[in-house]
Amino acid sequence: MKKNNLNVVLVTGAAGGIGKSIVNKFSNLGKTLAIADKDEEQAHKLADQIQKKGGQALAFSGDLLNQVYCDNLVNEVQKKLGSIDILINNAGLMRRGDITQTSDEDYELSMKINVEAPFRLIRAAIPLMAEAGGESIVNVSSCWGINPGPNHLIYCTTKAALAAMTKCLGRDHAHQNIRINAVCPNEVNTPMLRTGFKIRGLNPDDAIEELNQSVPIGHIAEPEEIADVVSFLSSDEARYICGSLVEINGGKAVY
Repeated sequence: MKKNNLNVVLVTGAAGGIGKSIVNKFSNLGKTLAIADKDEEQAHKLADQIQKKGGQALAFSGDLLNQVYCDNLVNEVQKKLGSIDILINNAGLMRRGDITQTSDEDYELSMKINVEAPFRLIRAAIPLMAEAGGESIVNVSSCWGINPGPNHLIYCTTKAALAAMTKCLGRDHAHQNIRINAVCPNEVNTPMLRTGFKIRGLNPDDAIEELNQSVPIGHIAEPEEIADVVSFLSSDEARYICGSLVEINGGKAVY
């Protein structure tokens, strides 16, 4: 294992609910953050907030649908921040519906964001991490990628692909001291979840409360609870964990 501290953490989808919690978690641990998000304004705002609190962060805004951006992002981070020690593939897209309700656009966007973007980022990161002596990659998959639920065909399919990719990568690159794992949350109290309720004509607070009652531990996950597990998997305490899919579900089955 590398002897130096883990310094630079690249987080995709960093300005969203889970992403922002991951960024804040690592910043509180003294890490330098590379904040990647398609929302340029929010990415820079988050970086500024961290800097004002005495932390170190730099925004790398761009669209993960852009192959050139994906292929170059990791090298840009290393060039500007000096290394790439931890990669968190957090960005994701959820499209609902069975196969007859899934458009070509749903398919293409979901595959590109949930599968192709992590593939390209990891492919770029592996040689740099290997040369530096290793470290950690954490993918954000889903419980729905392990145990598919109804009427989320393309979401379940792409998250299952990311889970399978994680297990393959974990085995292929453990000998290089690169630990690759995934967190697999169930429902998380994020703006994305709440927006979905609004689109369906539901009151988000009421819908969240109903979901809370379905979880044995008493509530759906908060973004900080996902960030804690991501941080653990990236730490030296998880140094012997490779290719694992960690479900974060509060004891709740998908269905």
